[in-house]
Amino acid sequence: GKKKRSGKRRRRGGPAQTQVDQVRMVPVTQTVPVLGRLVPSEAGVIAARIAGPIQNMKVDVGDRVKQGDVLAVLVPDTLRWKRELQAGEVAQYEGALASAKAKLAKVKNELRRLRNLRRSAAFSQARFEDQEHEVNNSQGEVTKVAAELRQAKAQLKLADINLYNAKVRAPFPGVVTKRHTDSGAYVNVGAAVVTMINDQELEIEADVPANRLGGLRPGVNLRVELDDKKPYEAMVRAVVPDENPLARTRAVRLMPDEDIRRTETAANQSILLHVPVGAPREALSVHKDAVLQRQGGTVVYVVEKGRAKLRRVRLGEAIGSRFEVRRGLKSGDKTVVRGNERLRPDQKVRVKRAEK
Repeated sequence: GKKKRSGKRRRRGGPAQTQVDQVRMVPVTQTVPVLGRLVPSEAGVIAARIAGPIQNMKVDVGDRVKQGDVLAVLVPDTLRWKRELQAGEVAQYEGALASAKAKLAKVKNELRRLRNLRRSAAFSQARFEDQEHEVNNSQGEVTKVAAELRQAKAQLKLADINLYNAKVRAPFPGVVTKRHTDSGAYVNVGAAVVTMINDQELEIEADVPANRLGGLRPGVNLRVELDDKKPYEAMVRAVVPDENPLARTRAVRLMPDEDIRRTETAANQSILLHVPVGAPREALSVHKDAVLQRQGGTVVYVVEKGRAKLRRVRLGEAIGSRFEVRRGLKSGDKTVVRGNERLRPDQKVRVKRAEK
């Protein structure tokens, strides 16, 4: 008899090892799809700051550059010699100022000597007044030469700036998207040299219907999708208070998460936003791993008194890793999420660990 029972147990097997997840209420936000695009926060034409012929173009379309990298070099010869000319003027005025200060010190000493003779018979009032006049003249000369020196130094600084600007530099990191000129061409001040975009600092911009803006405010996270259909997150940075009167939309700017930044994205690439409609509601939900397709319908196993009970269910929309439950389950039901593939209805089960 014992052997028989033992064989029976072997055939049926012991209780199945399972893991369960509780059916519970979760917040659900209804969303509408809105098509947006990735836009660079920094982009534009990089212009020449001085006029002159281009000696060498350092970059081509598609080149990635760092902030401060040289994009083009203008012929610097004229600028360099202008700078030397200004440096010579500065040296000249520095010498003139030193000479004027020395003369001022000399006439001041003579005035001091005459002042000390005031009580003496050798004192001459006319000589004293002439010397005062001489001091005033020397003081004026020092002031005049000092002003000329300041002007010469300012001109030297401008010459230094022009010489520095003979190299057109990248004002931000990014990629060159267009070359507007070439080596040998003459450019004027403000002429376009290259166009750049900072593709590492892309933002999301979307024109959202004005009646869908209720749930959008700075700091709110939205679910977004790129072409790969993989879900990402983006945070609302700003809702621009300027409505398009024809389309009745407003521009919304969002900051993409790090996962999007790590993917190969491009400026003006399309991105789908799931914009919330109204306040979130509570919905009964079941874990996706509990759901099985059997007998031409959707079923789950619920653990009741140590046994697996088969329940036919009707599900709604997906909520992350869960499904909304329309019918067939109640809050608190323990659904089998591991080991449910081989279960039979009413089979004994041993719950390994409850997952919340």
